[in-house]
Amino acid sequence: MKISLFPKIFIPLVLFLGCTRVEETVLTKEKMQFIASQFENALAVTNDPTRIPKTINQNGELKTTGIYGWTSGFFAGNLWYMYELTGDEKWKDEARKWTEVLDPVKYVTNDHDVGFMINCSYGNGLKLTGNKQYEKVMVQAAKSLSTRYSPVVRSIKSWNSKKAWDGETIWDYPVIIDNMMNLELLFEATRLSGDSSFHHIAVQHALTTMKNHYRDDFSCYHVVDYDPLTGVVLDKATNQGFVDQSSWARGQAWGLYGFTMCYRYTNDKKFLDFAENIADYILNHPNLPEDMIPYWDYNAIDPNLSPEWNYDASKFPEIPRDASAAAITCSALLELEKYSGEKREMYLNAADKILESLFSPEYMSSSSDSNFFILNHSVGSIPHGVEIDVPLVYADYYFLEALVRKSHT
Repeated sequence: MKISLFPKIFIPLVLFLGCTRVEETVLTKEKMQFIASQFENALAVTNDPTRIPKTINQNGELKTTGIYGWTSGFFAGNLWYMYELTGDEKWKDEARKWTEVLDPVKYVTNDHDVGFMINCSYGNGLKLTGNKQYEKVMVQAAKSLSTRYSPVVRSIKSWNSKKAWDGETIWDYPVIIDNMMNLELLFEATRLSGDSSFHHIAVQHALTTMKNHYRDDFSCYHVVDYDPLTGVVLDKATNQGFVDQSSWARGQAWGLYGFTMCYRYTNDKKFLDFAENIADYILNHPNLPEDMIPYWDYNAIDPNLSPEWNYDASKFPEIPRDASAAAITCSALLELEKYSGEKREMYLNAADKILESLFSPEYMSSSSDSNFFILNHSVGSIPHGVEIDVPLVYADYYFLEALVRKSHT
């Protein structure tokens, strides 16, 4: 069914966009109706909250994941953001349903992404409702995540032992840059419970990541593998990027977001400085397109790297952009600008430009093949041949989060 435009959704957003560099015409009544209708379409197709929207297949049909999939918390988070933006109880009711089905995830100890799953769902719900039961879920989930921390490695293990993408190298204690995003659950658990051990683990993980994941130019490796007995670094590689030495766009975004968030909880200037350096790397990269929606890897268009990986150029005559990386970067910049001094204007301008691009017909088109998501043109994993140039639920999540953050600037 077509949904009416709720007054509370339109007025605040036009006000915040109209008072900044983003043109008033970017967020139109039609765009807001489109965003709401996409969620209506998804909810009409999937009425089972254990089958959670993730992306689409080649026929444009909705693809879902179960409650233990790493993206399971984003759809609930999207619904919470819709409630925050509109004030409409309908979205709140749906958000509760899609959040509370994730309750068993709080006991997961074999997956570092419990932070994504629980914080994006229960965390947002807690902020908007103050539900004390949600607090208990958050703290238990943090306890589960903490079991993956090693005081020897000083980091949270991302995956269990697995083969690297080269099919030969074995990673016994792999830590991926994505794991920075799961630290917010730990920081929140300390805030909620008073137990400082969660905060300590988060800080130690961030410091270890600063030391071992980043190169001198503040580009990062996707994966660092450690010796679990000594903490010595054994391998620095990629799992979803172009080559080991390249700069995977979503990984850069995860790092920017993660270290900005670490500064929020610690007020430690070294995290702020580090986040600013990552932001500067992204914004000044020579391969960043003019519209600021990055290619899926900043080095994917560099022919000097191509011999290191059998990249099938015939399969991808045009190197895909990644709107998810752009949305994450945009949301991170809209937080970073609050903490930055002389660079504040630069980060705000960059975030506005990204938002403007994401609102364009190129990335948000009502005539696209996607009937269930907001943004087009994201990339899951090219090395694995999955989710290439498709809409993704987490691209929408960070886009909506950017809108919420923009409303507070």
